[in-house]
Amino acid sequence: MKFLARLVHIAVPVSIFLSFRYAPVAEAHGETGRLLFFHVPLAWTAMLAFLVAGFSSLLFIMKGRDSFETTARFSAEIGLFFTLLATASGSIWSKLSWGSYWNWDPRQTSIIILMLIYLAYFSLNSALRGNDGRARITSAYLIIAMTSLPFLIAVFPRIFGSLHPHSGSLTADVPTRLTLIVSLVAFTLLYLQFLSLRKRIHSYK
Repeated sequence: MKFLARLVHIAVPVSIFLSFRYAPVAEAHGETGRLLFFHVPLAWTAMLAFLVAGFSSLLFIMKGRDSFETTARFSAEIGLFFTLLATASGSIWSKLSWGSYWNWDPRQTSIIILMLIYLAYFSLNSALRGNDGRARITSAYLIIAMTSLPFLIAVFPRIFGSLHPHSGSLTADVPTRLTLIVSLVAFTLLYLQFLSLRKRIHSYK
């Protein structure tokens, strides 16, 4: 716990420093390009959190341990939080790059669908409160929700034309690529820290 917290305290400031100091992406794409180092890691950690929620749900159904169900629920909470932040940062990027906060680009549309899927999970979880089968039903839902991730993230945006720039065009130079990697690691550690804290708070109840 303490070791993870120390890693977060180091990695996050370093990633922010590199994002604003060394990455030459701003020279090629303007200062707007720096949003890459926040928007992409936020989206990545959201997907990671949803994957953890799905696989933890699968383990709960297979093994019946309550700890897997709580991990799935907390991870879904964090994933939804990061999804909201990714959507907000993406909207700012959209306004600065394309002139409006929302364009119903395929990636923007897919993230809205994703948010609705996981908002429905929390509605289901709340509606089934007091029901003995709630944990298994909501776990099954998270497993099904997880199977939608590849389609919404990888397939759907490629079916239709997207305004989103290709990632390779933004990370062609080594410093930008390394900065993005550091940011991805930092936000991943931040997710793990949030999950650890959420479990710790739950254990005190």
